[in-house]
Amino acid sequence: MAQKERVLLVHNHYKIPGGEDTAAENERRLLEEHGHSVFLYTRSNREMESFSAVQKLLLPFTSIFSLRTYREVKKIISEKKIDIIHVHNTLNLISPSVYYAAFACRKPVVQTIHNFRLLCPGATFLRKGKVCEDCVEKGLGCAVRHGCYRNSRAQTLMSVIILKIHRMLGTYRRLFYICLTDFNREKLLLINNKGKEQIRKERIFVKPNFVQLPPAEPVSPKEQYLYIGRLEELKGIRILLEAWKEFPQKKLLLCGSGPMEAWVRAYVKKHHMDQVLLLGQCEREKVLKLLAESKGLIVPSICYEGQPMVILESYAAGTPVIASDLGNAGNMVEPGRTGVKFACGDAKSLREAVMELEEQKTWDTRAVYEEKYTAEKNYIRLREIYAEIRTVHSVTSNTLRDAQKSQKDAISR
Repeated sequence: MAQKERVLLVHNHYKIPGGEDTAAENERRLLEEHGHSVFLYTRSNREMESFSAVQKLLLPFTSIFSLRTYREVKKIISEKKIDIIHVHNTLNLISPSVYYAAFACRKPVVQTIHNFRLLCPGATFLRKGKVCEDCVEKGLGCAVRHGCYRNSRAQTLMSVIILKIHRMLGTYRRLFYICLTDFNREKLLLINNKGKEQIRKERIFVKPNFVQLPPAEPVSPKEQYLYIGRLEELKGIRILLEAWKEFPQKKLLLCGSGPMEAWVRAYVKKHHMDQVLLLGQCEREKVLKLLAESKGLIVPSICYEGQPMVILESYAAGTPVIASDLGNAGNMVEPGRTGVKFACGDAKSLREAVMELEEQKTWDTRAVYEEKYTAEKNYIRLREIYAEIRTVHSVTSNTLRDAQKSQKDAISR
């Protein structure tokens, strides 16, 4: 049996925890449970809250290349005899310098793509509530003009500079990639715009996220539906509430908080929607219980999404999903088998989808979970990817060394 890789997992936590943190932690546990030696290199953007004036001044430069990251990662690779470096997020503190530490040590590095940041500085392909791919078609300057990253032209400019510099340096050509879906893979390949190859398709692999959940205890679904996620524009919360005004007898539970929470409360009060309950942030155990008890999970996103973990959890719980027909959420739903799709941004279509779901009594959601999204299936795929990456990297490295040797021999003669 092939020796199990010694893996360095690299992840820069955002200030607000999210799905990327969960995915990175799940992968760490998965590898350790299967006997891999796993080492972590992590930073948190919360560190910036205590930065000195000098550190804040230098942040635009260290976001492009952090000498601290480069030195620390090189040391870990050398001392721990790392076989492969697996990166989840580098923004803002780790920076792409982690890749160069791997290059310097002649070790393969694979980047999991959780969002669309390599093509869109805002990471969502969304602007003013609508899908936007202008940065692919017209150039990254579009993002600066519209302040797509955090509604700030200055911060967007910094994101664009990072992308521009590392595209020019050819950084992204030297990486391997794991995309969560085929949809994400096709979007990533858009980086090869107008004949300029940044990433070879042979270096992109597809492996979904996973959740590790036992079968839920059989229960009779209550007359309730569930929304789980941030209360914000891109998640489609406006469309959801607009649709639910026409369902006074159907309970809707909202699990989550976010920038639109005050708006949601005001809307619910204005329209006398007593059937809508705001539960705030819920513990995972409670979320899973609510999923098992609900008639359906609703994912009304108006953006492409990465790969919503909550859909996997819903399938594991045996609960069907009603999702907008856009991007990954829509692609993950198999009509008649795991749920119903509706026209993105259309409240009437969403209401019709709810009625369609209620007409069907049985679903194959748990079976689909067992087919695609279990931890064991995920581990098998991850090992396949690691093995192929190491093989390709070994061949490439040997070819490069032979070319360099031949060049030196020619010069010496």
